[in-house]
Amino acid sequence: MNKPAVPDAFTRGVLVASLICLLVCAGSALAGQPTIVFMSDFGTIDDSVAICKGVMIGIEPDLRIIDITHEVTPFSVSDAARFLAGVISYFGPDTVFVVVVDPGVGSARKPIVAKSRKGHYFVLPDNGLITMVEDADGIESVREIRNEEWMTGRALSSTFHGRDIFAPVAAHIAARKDWTTVGPLSSNHVRLQLKQPQMNEDGISGEIIGLDGPYGNLVTNVSAELFAQLGYKPGQTVSARIKEQQFQIPFVKTFSDVPVNQPLFYIDSRGRLGVAINHGNFASSYSVIPPARLQILRPQE
Repeated sequence: MNKPAVPDAFTRGVLVASLICLLVCAGSALAGQPTIVFMSDFGTIDDSVAICKGVMIGIEPDLRIIDITHEVTPFSVSDAARFLAGVISYFGPDTVFVVVVDPGVGSARKPIVAKSRKGHYFVLPDNGLITMVEDADGIESVREIRNEEWMTGRALSSTFHGRDIFAPVAAHIAARKDWTTVGPLSSNHVRLQLKQPQMNEDGISGEIIGLDGPYGNLVTNVSAELFAQLGYKPGQTVSARIKEQQFQIPFVKTFSDVPVNQPLFYIDSRGRLGVAINHGNFASSYSVIPPARLQILRPQE
């Protein structure tokens, strides 16, 4: 019986080098793949998200589409702005972000494309969605979308600009077409008037700005750095007021540092002060609906 031939050392080396070359080339191709990151408040109960993706892929078949979420609180520009700012650092230059949270659809509000100083593109309505992106990375320039050749047609729907304007424009930009042909420069854009936490003699006045997914954890606008200025140490009890309710809650590192069904203050994964119940839902347990006032008192001497 003949034994299969065993490649000599030189042949094995050539094969390994060839495999490495293929992997490197494949990785480079993937890294250069046109990418759109998509977010909306459409939900997934109907065909709206799929239609927008179909429009994008029809323009650029090699497109990679990544969803942030399509479960943004309906009409909540502030929630969408927060989610958008939370993901941008995980994507490289030339990534195109398209966001359709558009309570003013069909009105005089402008559709725009913004380019950040980090080289990201943002295709969205001019309603404040890029506020936190601008605060984080800066905006290089903004253009109003006027190029009808980049839209789905002249007979645009007055209620589905996600399909007719934002999706096709995002795909054209992702396909490396000259983004400056989208329309004229815009000298101003809408910014959200975000409340900033304030340190005062009593402590910190802040705000509950959102909820952490389905868990009911409270997201605050108080940074870890600002909270640290109060001097609380892990294990200490924090005196706080949320809406009109008074609380005495321990500040700990993670959920399991308190018993099940007990509340806690902690620093969340995005570096902000959070409020939760271990294996529970703080928002529903205490009827907290963002936005809500938060007061954190200084520790007792």
